[in-house]
Amino acid sequence: MNIFHDANRKQIAGRRRTDWLLHILFVTATSIGVIALCALLIDILLDGVTRLQPDLFTNFPSRKADGSGMKSALVGTIYMLLIMAPVSFIFGVGAAIYLEEYAGKNRFTRIIQLNISTLAGVPSIVYGILGLALFVRLLALDKSLIAGALTMTLLVLPIIIVSAQEAIRSVPKSRRDASFALGATKWQTVSRSVMPSAIPGILTGVILAMSRAIGETAPLVMIGALTYVAYLPEGLKDSFTVVPIQVYNWLSKPQVEFQELAASGIIVLLALLLLMNFSAILLRNKYQKNV
Repeated sequence: MNIFHDANRKQIAGRRRTDWLLHILFVTATSIGVIALCALLIDILLDGVTRLQPDLFTNFPSRKADGSGMKSALVGTIYMLLIMAPVSFIFGVGAAIYLEEYAGKNRFTRIIQLNISTLAGVPSIVYGILGLALFVRLLALDKSLIAGALTMTLLVLPIIIVSAQEAIRSVPKSRRDASFALGATKWQTVSRSVMPSAIPGILTGVILAMSRAIGETAPLVMIGALTYVAYLPEGLKDSFTVVPIQVYNWLSKPQVEFQELAASGIIVLLALLLLMNFSAILLRNKYQKNV
């Protein structure tokens, strides 16, 4: 008996030692990432906080750092979001509703689902190539605002579809059965019973997808978004630029003043991302209370 007790004690001690070592490993890995992120944020704040002045938002880009701003890039980003949001919401949520509520569970549907899940992880530069071939050349939209917005819509569509499907799938089947038992049609069940419960998750996925889109640069560079725009786009066919491209343009210049402007642009972009993520949390909480 003592032999078995000793063996059990050794096994328990070995497991505890392994757990402790893994705990230390995980804490170390997390600490390295957090420390690197904090160091990067502190460096950006120290470089860019002095440039966070009204001129940064009211002036157009200039070849002189003292009078340079990001007005055209900020407005271009907002315009692109205003186009992307309704288009991606309609097509993304519509596709999710069809796949979850109307499409049959067959091999063809599984292939579509697999392709959508795969597209959600495709590098963004691939969408830039697709946008260049489809919107810029085939549809002759040139290097315009609408071409950029549609390209970014392609980028976020798989993400929105997957998140909307998860939200719709999380609605209990009993709610659908109760609606059908009361004589509701398929669409009435989907629109009045399923969607009110799924809308918090759908909105969260849409806003997080939008926040990813405003930080992407590669697809817009591929379709020819300009790095220097000293005017505001007046129509969908006008040239445009966005905040990440403007930051890239400033970073490519050797002057210290432009490096500071780039840091201030990064701060503005981070503020936009945090604002969108915070709004996603507020919307989710608001709708969850009303469901």
